[in-house]
Amino acid sequence: MVFDVRSRVREGTGLAFFLMVSLGTLAGCDRMITPPQTQLTKDADAKAAEANYAQAINLYEAALDGTASSAEVHYKLALIYDDKMDDPLNALHHFKRFLTLEPAGKRAEEVKSFMKRDELTLLTNLSGDSMVPRSELVRLNNENLNLRKQIGERWADRKAASAAEKTAAQLAKSSPNEKGKSEGRARSYTVQRGDTLASISRKFYKSSARWQRLLDANADIISKPGDLKPGQTLVIP
Repeated sequence: MVFDVRSRVREGTGLAFFLMVSLGTLAGCDRMITPPQTQLTKDADAKAAEANYAQAINLYEAALDGTASSAEVHYKLALIYDDKMDDPLNALHHFKRFLTLEPAGKRAEEVKSFMKRDELTLLTNLSGDSMVPRSELVRLNNENLNLRKQIGERWADRKAASAAEKTAAQLAKSSPNEKGKSEGRARSYTVQRGDTLASISRKFYKSSARWQRLLDANADIISKPGDLKPGQTLVIP
């Protein structure tokens, strides 16, 4: 009878041990068959629940694989950066990644509103004045863009003017002045009745004082003003 009791105790102890090993094995198997990304996300959720946000972020980021299933992870990361870390810049990054993966998801509109809020926060922080309204920030940004455009246009105009001046200087240096060419080119004139060297000078030079130049240029046919006769062909220098 004593032997029978001891046997039953041993059997019960063995059964309990078997059950414990079996449960542990099943738990281990369950962890082994869980996809790594899913397990990382679960671990990150646990760290976030413990308010260990830095570790949660590391685990969430490790779970990202670029597939559509990563959208939810990006969403959770964005919320941590937004609500817990006060980091709108990183929150915006993950909200944008969420919309890239799920542009028509059930949270799309909610995420877009979060993004607008974070963009306003960033602009406000950059302005250094938390009381500046969004409309004023937009106006200042537009003015800045217009100013840059004006500066660019003025720079382009000055560059074009400088190039034109340089081209004109090169042309002037490489070719004779048009006025000089005109004055250097010999012309001819047939003397009309009533013409004098003074009147011919006035006709071509706008001044009668240059009649001597005409006389010198035509010394082969006239030696003095009185020698001028109708029909003669004079060289006009």
